[in-house]
Amino acid sequence: QVQLVESGGGLVQAGGSLRLSCAASGRTESMYAMDWFRQAPGKERELVARIAWSGGNTYYADSAKGRFTISGDNAKNTMYLQMNSLKPEDTAVYYCAADLGGITRGRYWGQGTQVTVSS
Repeated sequence: QVQLVESGGGLVQAGGSLRLSCAASGRTESMYAMDWFRQAPGKERELVARIAWSGGNTYYADSAKGRFTISGDNAKNTMYLQMNSLKPEDTAVYYCAADLGGITRGRYWGQGTQVTVSS
């Protein structure tokens, strides 16, 4: 298994920036990708961005393209999400997830961090 701890959420005005962090511990050698999801009140959880842990290939949802940047530090087993030009519609609980292979195959979730963007 892997344990994930997010940090960096908070309240910011529209147009501002935040950087989220997700620190992984445990069977991190089995991670092949990490993801940021978000869930706004009354909405389904949606994928925001994804990074391959080996090679660093990235994917962004259309809502994140051009404003958010996902990155990872393999040495620290930490993933980041730099969010710029934030909009009120970005308000949500942001969750990090790790995708593991091998005998611990599955997706593991962090506890979530609240991001609130005021207009």
